[in-house]
Amino acid sequence: MGIDKKPLAITMGDPSGIGPEIVVKTLVDRVVDRPVVVIGDPAVIERAIDITGAALSCRILDRLGDFDDAGIGTTIDILPAVDMSEPPKFGVVSAASGKAAYDAVIAAIDLAKTGEIAGIVTAPLHKEAMSAAGIRYPGHTEVLADKGGAERVAMMLANDELRTVLVTIHCSLRDAIERADFDAQLAAIRLAHEGCLALGIEKPRIAVAGLNPHAGEGGLFGQEEIEIISPAIRAAVAENMDVTGPWPGDTVFMQARQGRFDIVVAQYHDQGLIPVKYMGIEKGVNVTLGLPFIRTSPDHGTAFDIAGTGTADAESLRTALRYAARMADARVL
Repeated sequence: MGIDKKPLAITMGDPSGIGPEIVVKTLVDRVVDRPVVVIGDPAVIERAIDITGAALSCRILDRLGDFDDAGIGTTIDILPAVDMSEPPKFGVVSAASGKAAYDAVIAAIDLAKTGEIAGIVTAPLHKEAMSAAGIRYPGHTEVLADKGGAERVAMMLANDELRTVLVTIHCSLRDAIERADFDAQLAAIRLAHEGCLALGIEKPRIAVAGLNPHAGEGGLFGQEEIEIISPAIRAAVAENMDVTGPWPGDTVFMQARQGRFDIVVAQYHDQGLIPVKYMGIEKGVNVTLGLPFIRTSPDHGTAFDIAGTGTADAESLRTALRYAARMADARVL
């Protein structure tokens, strides 16, 4: 491991869910060739170590600084950003847990903005718990965009076979239709292009899904494809991007999986996420595009139903950590 490499930070997630457990399971092995620090509550991580039976100990840091290889596989470096006095109950929506998860994310954002870390990997938080704590953001993406100072962001969900970027994210379907305007279309296409470049795809082939059935069927099922989506595609082509569409949403992902496209721009949350998650949540990773720093996360939630049992699968978090390291290496951080 090069000593010039900045650490990646993993936030602990909602302490009532599986986040701390999968963090521990991820850090048992050397997943990336880069130091990693956990942002959160040491007591919560220590409980996760007990639950998993991992032969690990916690090393509490006063600040980010000297890392060495000696602790990999035996020690978890923790930068305390939360003090809950004692870990909360598993599987219960808690305002205290929601605030703790949020505070860990804010601490990581601050470190990323000052360049002290190479990127952020976030374990799952619980939207209802954050709301119970009076936090107005509906999810990670909105917190990162606001506190990170990004004008517009997009979610890229990826696995070994599919990649998708969303035009609209966490809102009702009715609101998504209103928000999927020309500017949102073009921004999502640009971010899809940038996201592929960041992953080493030199000439990304981008497909844009239609909003309506059969991509509007020439205006029979809606005008959005004609009046909004197609003009945005033409604008992107004028910027020398390889973009085609709008393609019917029920077949475009099949074509992407067969290798015709490198990434699909989907119009709303479920249109884009169902195909990727159907391939296996344990294989998926979420990348937030448009931020001034790297952020990835696993493609699943807090799994309150199995929290505390020690049975959670950490593969999606491991994949998210690998993606963050890959992107950080490309930036030479």
